[in-house]
Amino acid sequence: MNNLKIKIYADGADINEMIKMDNENFVTGFTTNPTLMSRLGITDYLGFAKDVLSKIKNKSISFEVFSDDIDDMYRQALILRDLGENVWVKIPVTNTKSVYTYDLINKLSSEGVKINATALFTKDHIKNVYDSLDKNVNSIISIFAGRIANTGIDPEPTMEFAADLTKEYKHIETLWASSREVFNVIQAERTNTDIITLPFSLIKAYKKEVGKNLDEFSLETVKMFYNDAKESGFSL
Repeated sequence: MNNLKIKIYADGADINEMIKMDNENFVTGFTTNPTLMSRLGITDYLGFAKDVLSKIKNKSISFEVFSDDIDDMYRQALILRDLGENVWVKIPVTNTKSVYTYDLINKLSSEGVKINATALFTKDHIKNVYDSLDKNVNSIISIFAGRIANTGIDPEPTMEFAADLTKEYKHIETLWASSREVFNVIQAERTNTDIITLPFSLIKAYKKEVGKNLDEFSLETVKMFYNDAKESGFSL
C-alpha cells in the first residue's frame, strides 16, 4: 500500500468494520450510502451517522442525502454538514425524476459545504458538476466506474477526463466508485484518479493478495478445490 499515490477509502455501513479500517493507516476516508445502510437493517440514519462520527474523528466520511425533493435535499445537506468538520455531503447528480442537482451543488458549494457529488456516469455529468463547484471549497466528484464497466464500456477514458479537468484545483478530487475487483486500484492509479473507495472485502483482498507469487497462488487454489471436495465426501 505504501507505494500508492492514490488515496484508499473504505465503503460500507458496518460500524465494526469501519472501526477496524480506521485503524489502518492507508485507509484515509470512508463512504457509505442509504442502500448499504438499509441492507444492514439500519433505520435511524442520524443516529447511525452520529455513532460513526463519535468513533471516527480524524478521517473524511461521506454521508448521502436521501430526499427526492431538491429543496429538502438542501435541508438534509445542512443537517449532515453540521455533524462534523470531517463530513462530506453526498449529493446524487439527479433525483428519481431526472432533475439534475447542479444548481443545488452550486448553492451548497458556494456556502462552503464540502460536497461529494455522486452517481456520475458520463463526461457531461462530470463537466456540469465541475462547473457547479466552488473551486476553493473541498469537493469530491464520484464516478461510478464499476457500473460503467458493467455496461461493457471501458471506464478509464472517463476517469482520465475527470482527472485532467480537475488537475489544476487542489480542492477538487476525483473518486473511482463502485469498485468490483482489486485491479480497479491499479486502473484508478494509472488514470490519475485521486481516490478509490473499496468495500471492506476488497481492502482485505488487496492486503492479502496483491504481489502474491502466481505459482503459489495456483497451488493454493488447487489445494482449496481438493480440501473442499474431500470435506464434502465427493465420490465418482
